[in-house]
Amino acid sequence: MAGTGERARHWQYEELPGVDLLRARYISKTFVRHTHENFVIAAISDGVEVFHHGGADQYAGPGALALVNPDTPHTGRAGVPEGWRYGAVYPAPDLVAAIAAETTTIRGTPGFVEPVLDDPYAVRLVHEVLRAAEEGNALAADTLLRVAVTRLLRLNGGPLRQRLVRSAGARLAARARAQLEERLTDPPSLEQLAEGLGTSPFALLRAFRDTYGMPPHAWLTDARVRAARRLLDAGTSPADAAVTVGFTDQPHLNRHFARIVGVPPGAYQRERKNVQDSGRALLVPSEACQNRQHPHPQA
Repeated sequence: MAGTGERARHWQYEELPGVDLLRARYISKTFVRHTHENFVIAAISDGVEVFHHGGADQYAGPGALALVNPDTPHTGRAGVPEGWRYGAVYPAPDLVAAIAAETTTIRGTPGFVEPVLDDPYAVRLVHEVLRAAEEGNALAADTLLRVAVTRLLRLNGGPLRQRLVRSAGARLAARARAQLEERLTDPPSLEQLAEGLGTSPFALLRAFRDTYGMPPHAWLTDARVRAARRLLDAGTSPADAAVTVGFTDQPHLNRHFARIVGVPPGAYQRERKNVQDSGRALLVPSEACQNRQHPHPQA
């Protein structure tokens, strides 16, 4: 059965503030186009992950890392029938900037140049960070994380290009994004949004996709999931978070959340409530497994 054996744990360790952690094995999992506020450093142990990034499919196999800069649209899926197993750390931009300033010569906002890097040693470092966090070894977790980020920046780092809102299309897209941010729970249709901005729907669609790497409706879903994560972090129930950010109900949040974050919102929040746990918790079933155990109506 598709998805059998999929497992994922998405958590935080209180001694690594600003860093999300993930261990996962996915087979039929598909991540829709989305972004992260933090960096993605995903160390592949087995199998192959394919992710669309920068206009092309990227392949990361055993001993390689998938590296994604903040606010960069990308997808994710298995590249082989057996799926892929990996561990990932998601350090905040300010942490990466501080490490870069202390240990590299990068000037400007630091980031990764290439989305895939073959480096088995760095892969081991990432998994050692996760192991140290699970064991409650703060000194090792913090040290290994800084060593890993430094190594990756020295091997594959450089200044990020700043997104400049200069062209007419970029200015149009920025205005549309601002309106969507203000109307997260009651967004206009594409036609209404375009009319209010004095342009046509297809002109707005092209400008938005060219500027942000995804169409307005996909950006809106991504923004809603980000907002839901903040509410879940603050203790809001998944059902209340769903309605607050504009989803019809919790099943809608469950579906979109798992396709972007990798775990259902309930499992995500439980880990947030147990950040002081020693790490002995078992991996939670992924969305596919939970849906089979607790089916819910689809929209």
